[in-house]
Amino acid sequence: MQLDHDQLRDLLALLVEQDIQEFKLEGDDFRLEVRRNLPGQPVTMVASPTAVPAAPSPAAVPATTAETPSAAPPTRSDLLEVKAPMVGTFYRAPAPGEPPFVEEGAAITLGQAVCILEAMKLMNEIEAEVSGTVVEILVADGTPVEFNQVLMRVKPS
Repeated sequence: MQLDHDQLRDLLALLVEQDIQEFKLEGDDFRLEVRRNLPGQPVTMVASPTAVPAAPSPAAVPATTAETPSAAPPTRSDLLEVKAPMVGTFYRAPAPGEPPFVEEGAAITLGQAVCILEAMKLMNEIEAEVSGTVVEILVADGTPVEFNQVLMRVKPS
């Protein structure tokens, strides 16, 4: 099953119109979960190109279980956080087998590409918003990330 941008936009509009609170869709090479208006939960969309395991029986999944994203370690006030501007898959290098854009301890400049987020089969380069030094890289290569998740921390120069 393939899902293009127009189909995704139409699907999300339908979910809003019908006031659907939780929705899951799985294809051969993707998984889409949408949750909204749940008590104490922000709007969450997760799309990841992963191998899809067999669906568990409905009785095996408790209705009260809420998935919480792993929290980033506490930050220091002198560091700026590079956050994911979208849901996607985090890649440290421009292509498999190539060196990463940055390493911990590397100096970066304003506008320099620091990683790639793949979303809907599109590769989006994430650029540094400040010049400085990369202090921490918090996400492993090839890991799905959520919107606004901290990817790395930079000490501005």
